[in-house]
Amino acid sequence: MSKRKQSEGCRPMLRRTFLFLTGIALARVAADYFAIAQNRDSFLTLAGQLWQKSLAFLSSIQSNQTPQPLPSNPSVKSAKTNQPLPSNPIVKSPENYPAVQPSQPQIIRRSAKQAKPLQVSRQNVAGASFYLTTIDLADPEIYLTIGLANNADFANTSKVTRGDEPFENMVARYRAAVVANGTFFGKDEQKSVLGNMVAAGKFLKYSRWENYGTTLGIKAGNQLEMVTARIEGQPDWSQHWFSLTCGPRLVKGGKVWLSPLSEGFKDSHVLGVGSRTAIGFPASRDKLFLVTFLDSLSLEAEAKVMQAIGCFEAMNLDGGASVGLAHQGQILLPPGRNLTNVLVVYDREYPAPAQLKESWERFQKGSRPMPDKSVFFD
Repeated sequence: MSKRKQSEGCRPMLRRTFLFLTGIALARVAADYFAIAQNRDSFLTLAGQLWQKSLAFLSSIQSNQTPQPLPSNPSVKSAKTNQPLPSNPIVKSPENYPAVQPSQPQIIRRSAKQAKPLQVSRQNVAGASFYLTTIDLADPEIYLTIGLANNADFANTSKVTRGDEPFENMVARYRAAVVANGTFFGKDEQKSVLGNMVAAGKFLKYSRWENYGTTLGIKAGNQLEMVTARIEGQPDWSQHWFSLTCGPRLVKGGKVWLSPLSEGFKDSHVLGVGSRTAIGFPASRDKLFLVTFLDSLSLEAEAKVMQAIGCFEAMNLDGGASVGLAHQGQILLPPGRNLTNVLVVYDREYPAPAQLKESWERFQKGSRPMPDKSVFFD
């Protein structure tokens, strides 16, 4: 065999050897990098964000197509399980609803002349029955906060828990105008709540890696925002006086908007038909609509109702056996299980505690929540 042929025969072997050794070196570097938990979390977070941005880009192309009409009868009283919703957002704007003009976040100024009792009414829209609680942010005596089971200082996490508590006990303790179920929590012994949580300008739960679901935040001047982390990026929780993460998102920019899988929701109880609670706000951003449904609904039907009552932004809250509502100390709808967290609303007739009012004043003057490193571990 000639030297030229021998040389040509060695080249493939040298290339394979080089690639093999390079692969071993890269594998060792990767193993060292991913051996650190923080690096693993950072990589997964980045990969998830890239994936969700890709989905959002594809959905924006699909949203230009003519949407299919929503079901004419959204209220479903049977316990049938719906087919899983698609991972790409469903964006719909039915012609029979007036177009809602977007608005910029604005400072809502409180006026003593507007102080009045919180309004809770029973309504029926698009075939669905529900209690509607209208929270007027311009009312000087309206305060929204989060109550925790067993009067805990911090929400349940995977490492620390104070368990759950009967709804009637929480209603009796908080003595508020309205008490309702809040966000999701685990079914295990820890009963960890979903997402970061801020109440009275203080972190009740915090993780810098949080990117699940949708967050409702109240900023200085009662400015409202709703942020879906995997689509729009993380909210700035340090600017929230009140912050609750739940989901999926139902309405975005005045249009029905559903992408539960991309938000991280996979539980069939969330994706199917069930008892539901939702919260949202109109384009004026001067009030909140808390809706406690009396019928079982699909997410799409729930979103249609929230849009019909005038929501510019809206998201789903905990549902199923957690659905509960109390007004002026009277339980209108009892949950089927103990809860770990509740929404608490005070008004003129059921005034907020002095420390809650003082925290609101401090926040307006520049005080901001900071996660306590001795409590929150990451």
